[in-house]
Amino acid sequence: MKNILILGGTGKTGSRIARQLKAAGRPVRTASRTGGDIRFDLDDPATWEAALDGAGAAYLVEPDLRPATDRQARVPRFVTEAVTAGVRRLVLLSAPRAGEKGHPLHAVEQAVRGSGVDWAILRPNWFSQNFSEGPWRPGVLAGSLALPTGDGRTPFLDAEDIAEVAAAALTEDRHSGRIYELTGPRAISFGEAAHLIARATGRRIQHVDVDPDTFVRRQVAAGASPDVARLFADILMAIGRGSGAALCDGVQRALGRPPRPFEDFVTEAAAAGHWT
Repeated sequence: MKNILILGGTGKTGSRIARQLKAAGRPVRTASRTGGDIRFDLDDPATWEAALDGAGAAYLVEPDLRPATDRQARVPRFVTEAVTAGVRRLVLLSAPRAGEKGHPLHAVEQAVRGSGVDWAILRPNWFSQNFSEGPWRPGVLAGSLALPTGDGRTPFLDAEDIAEVAAAALTEDRHSGRIYELTGPRAISFGEAAHLIARATGRRIQHVDVDPDTFVRRQVAAGASPDVARLFADILMAIGRGSGAALCDGVQRALGRPPRPFEDFVTEAAAAGHWT
């Protein structure tokens, strides 16, 4: 049985995919700059051959979502090398609307779809884990989620569901050629998310709608580049305008069950001590 290669194998989705596959007895190799089974860097093709050795399937991630960047040619080049090395199944972590020309991941999706091997594409909505392991955790701990989203609503998606869909797509033939739009079961506002986390943790947490320029300045002060901070602000503002509130049935289609509700995520994250 060939290895299943997980790029970003120490990240939010990659680590969960690896855990689920290992629990099922599948041979897994996690690839990452640090902490994985093998050192891997998308910017360093010299690290690719060793990662691909013996791999029959691969989970792909392109973390750079800035518009018009040459770095987004990395995954298409890696796809070519992976197929040459013997990989016969690709699963890509993409993003909503990536099928549209001009999206930063459009060319990446096209490379996967044109690879000549089995493929599946996952387009998840905002991760619930952004509140517990990602960029919104400091705000939760500080008691103030200062984001330019207004009363906009979005169906936050548990990364465990993404991982389960990915694990299935990496190991089951029936997902070949499928594109899964993934969301949680209902759209909620950031204010409601803050309320649910506060109720589960006993903390005082509120959502504060800040203007985008203030948000960008704070992100840059925290270490983000100005273009990434502005991109993040634009995406969050779109939520405030009603974009991204639609529900999709990708989890149901892939797994035969509904996605996990945000309340379950909050209960488990609080019990695991993510906000202590």
